[in-house]
Amino acid sequence: MSTKPIDALTLAVIQAGLQQVCNEMDIAFSRSAFSPVIAEADDRADGIYDRDTGALISQGEFGLPVFVGVMQYSTKEIIRLIREGKAGKPEPGDIYIVNDPYLGGTHLMDVRFAKPVFIEGELFCWLQNTGHWPDIGGMVPGGFSAHATEVEQEGLRLPPVKLFKKGEMDPEIFAIISSNIRIAEQRIGDIKAQAAALLVGESRLMEMVARYGRETLDEAIVQIRARSADRMRAEIRQIPDGTYASVAYVDSDGVVNEPLKIALAVTKAGDTLTFDFAGSSPPCQGPMNSVIATTLSAVYLGVKHIFPDVPINSGAFEPLIVNRPVGTFLDAQYPKPVSGCAAEVSQRIAEAVFLALVQAIPDKVTAAPAGTSGNFALGGFDPAKNAGYVMYKITGGGYGGNVATDGLTNGCSTIGISKTAPIEVMEQYYPVLFRRFSLHEGSGGAGEKRGGFGVHYDMELLRGEARASFVMDHGRFGPPGVLGGQDGAPNQVMIHRNGTTTIPEHLSKDQGILIRKGDRVEVKTPGGGGYGDPARRDPAAISRDVARGYYTAEEAGRLWGWRA
Repeated sequence: MSTKPIDALTLAVIQAGLQQVCNEMDIAFSRSAFSPVIAEADDRADGIYDRDTGALISQGEFGLPVFVGVMQYSTKEIIRLIREGKAGKPEPGDIYIVNDPYLGGTHLMDVRFAKPVFIEGELFCWLQNTGHWPDIGGMVPGGFSAHATEVEQEGLRLPPVKLFKKGEMDPEIFAIISSNIRIAEQRIGDIKAQAAALLVGESRLMEMVARYGRETLDEAIVQIRARSADRMRAEIRQIPDGTYASVAYVDSDGVVNEPLKIALAVTKAGDTLTFDFAGSSPPCQGPMNSVIATTLSAVYLGVKHIFPDVPINSGAFEPLIVNRPVGTFLDAQYPKPVSGCAAEVSQRIAEAVFLALVQAIPDKVTAAPAGTSGNFALGGFDPAKNAGYVMYKITGGGYGGNVATDGLTNGCSTIGISKTAPIEVMEQYYPVLFRRFSLHEGSGGAGEKRGGFGVHYDMELLRGEARASFVMDHGRFGPPGVLGGQDGAPNQVMIHRNGTTTIPEHLSKDQGILIRKGDRVEVKTPGGGGYGDPARRDPAAISRDVARGYYTAEEAGRLWGWRA
C-alpha cells in the first residue's frame, strides 16, 4: 500500500464519493421497502466499514445517527465471530443478518444486514445497513413490550447467519424468520429492499475502485480518518479543562415505577473527552436497559450534535473515551430486555451529554430536546381487508432553545432523522383515522429563547379490535431547561374508551391495551427546554407567540410576566 499523501482536492472528492455511496444505499432502501416506517419514516441507515476492524469508514447523510456507533460495533463483532469460527466464512455474494442486541445492536426490531465486498477474491470492506422491522415477534405486536423482563419476550433474536449465500437467499433461514414474526408476508419486501441497497452500494463502490484504484482508496481512507480525528481534537481543545457533571432521568423501566438515573461526569483534558457513568442506576427489570453499543453510539451522536462539521467516520470518535459503565443499566447483559434502549435510553444519554457540556460551552449546546421517539405500536385484524396488520408510529417533539434561536418545533428524535409517516399514508394502510394532528401548544419551556413545541395527535380505531403498546419517555419529567430556562412540557398519553379516559400507570409506557372500534389514543409529545432567563425574552417575541396561539395570555403572563 502506498504511503504517499494524497492531495487535498482528491481526498475531498473521495470522501464525498464514499458518502455518496452510502447516500445512494439509503435512498434505494427507502424507495423499495414495503413498510411505512422505512419507506416513509426513513428508520434506517447504511455505511461502509473496515475489513479488519469494522471501524466506520463512511455513513450516509440520510441515515439514523444512533446507528453510527452501533453498526461499527456490530461489524467488529461479526469479524470476531468469523475469526473464532462461530460464524460462516464470508464469500462473494453473501449477506449476513443479525439483530442480537448484545452483539453490537440496539433493540430486536433493528435488523442489520452485512455484506462483505471483494476485489479479485480479496476482502476489501464491509457494507452494512439497518432497518427497523415493524414486527420481530415477541409478546406484543411491534416488539415494544413495556413490561418485558427478559429479551426472549421481546422477539426473535438472530446471531450473524448468512441469509444470502453466494447471492441466493437461504429458504430455510427465511422460513425460520417468517415463522416467528407477525405479518411475515410483508417482510419479504423489506428484506429484498435491504439486500438491494447493499448491492447498489457494492456497485457504486466498485466504480470508485475502478476510477482511483484500490491502493489509493485504502490510503485515502486512512488519511480521511486521521483528519476527522484531528478535527475533533481541535474542537475539544476549545473547551475549558475540567470536569462537568450532569444527571438525566428515565421515567421508569416499565415494570418498577421508579425513575432510573443516568449520572455522567465529562472530563476534558487537552484534546480528549472522557465520559464516566459511574453512579448510574443498576440494571433494571424492564426493557429500558441499554446495551454497550447503543450507549457508546449515544455519546458519539451527542458530541456530533455539538460539533456537526466534523466528518463522520471512526476517527471522529478517537478522542472520545467512554469508560464502560459496568454494573449499570447502560451496559445490559443477556438476558436483560432492551426494547427501549435505542429509541429512548439513548436519548437520555445524549441529554446527559448536553446538560454536562452546556456548562462548558453554552454557545454551542442547546437546552434538552423532547428526547423521545414516541414509539406507538398497534396490532390487530382489519375486517374490511380480511388481514392482520402491525402499525408502528414515531412522532416528533420540540427541540431546546439555544443562544441564538428558539427551539425547533416537531423535530425528529435526538438519535435519528426519522420523520412521522404522513397520516394520510397511515390511514390508507391501517383502519385508523387521525382526528387531530397539531402542535402541542404551550409545551415549549420558557426562556430567553423558548423551547420548540411537541405534537398533539388523536387517533381513532375505525374497524375491528387491536392491541396498543407504548414505549416512550419524558412523561414524568419534561425536557430540562438550561441557564435559567424552564423545562418543556412532559409527554402525555391518554386512552379514551366508552366515555372514560385512562392514563397508563407508567405514564408513557404500557402494552397490550385492548382498543375497539371507536376508541381513541391521544398523545401530546414533549416540548423542548428553555434556554436562558425568561425575564430576558424580547416582549415582541412573546406577543407574537400569544397572537399565534402558541401560549394563552394567562400562560405568557405566568411564564414571562407578559401583559397584553
